[in-house]
Amino acid sequence: MLKIAYHPIYKHPLPEGHRFPMEKYELLPKQLLHEGTCTEDNFFTPTFPSDKDILAVHDSDYYKQLTSLSLDKKAIRKIGFPLSEELIKREVIIADGTIKASRDALNHGIAMNIAGGTHHAYTDRGEAFCLLNDQAIGASYLLRNGLANKILIVDLDVHQGNGTAEIFTNNNQVFTFSMHGAKNYPFKKEKSDLDIELPNGTKDEAYLNQLKTILPKLIKEQKPDFIYYLCGVDILETDKLGKLSCSIQGCKERDRFVLQTCKDLELPVMCSMGGGYSAEIKIIIDAHANTFRVAQEIFF
Repeated sequence: MLKIAYHPIYKHPLPEGHRFPMEKYELLPKQLLHEGTCTEDNFFTPTFPSDKDILAVHDSDYYKQLTSLSLDKKAIRKIGFPLSEELIKREVIIADGTIKASRDALNHGIAMNIAGGTHHAYTDRGEAFCLLNDQAIGASYLLRNGLANKILIVDLDVHQGNGTAEIFTNNNQVFTFSMHGAKNYPFKKEKSDLDIELPNGTKDEAYLNQLKTILPKLIKEQKPDFIYYLCGVDILETDKLGKLSCSIQGCKERDRFVLQTCKDLELPVMCSMGGGYSAEIKIIIDAHANTFRVAQEIFF
């Protein structure tokens, strides 16, 4: 059975007019239930990981400043959310969702988190709506507990996974692969193990050709025993922050290829949803829902 991490805290109240579409975290599970892609049994409620799981990835001073709400104004501005006790609680619960979904993926082949994909969180700071790096925390958990030996992070959000790249610099047990817009945030990029930079306006065919050429070769070379898939839907032509020109169908085909590859090679995969900023919320929900639809179709 497909296991999906979800908690009502994922939908966090933001100031009116804020550009982050927080309502998607409430609407997406409702849509999946409404259409019958999922039942209540598919969802589990994450709680809190141990501090040691977070501190295995994040600097203790940074985490202390987060939990005590003592970050300076500049640091808060870079994160882009007003700092609050509830927000920190949300971030920690998202991380627990990814840890638990990672364990579920080992048992069922795949598991997912309705939120997560917080790849702009560095060891010692947050950026761009990301405070704690959920997939980095999950990967560290698997490695430290002997549940994986080599992890491949497949980051297909439109923005480079700069925080993830920094966290796993010089860690030969984690290979970071980011395929993203060349002329997009972050404007000063980090060095992933493999970065594929796409020009503005890249459409389905060119996007999928790159992915279908690179991913099987990468898996063959790196021989991972676990994959994290960051499946942001901000590659869409409709995305306000994306600058690529993929269609909903192309985005779905991307998910199908990644997940079918994992299934065929018997590689457990954990999916975090990542970004999506189309003007119409229904487009964001439909694109994210496709990832779950495809997962059910391929694995169950």
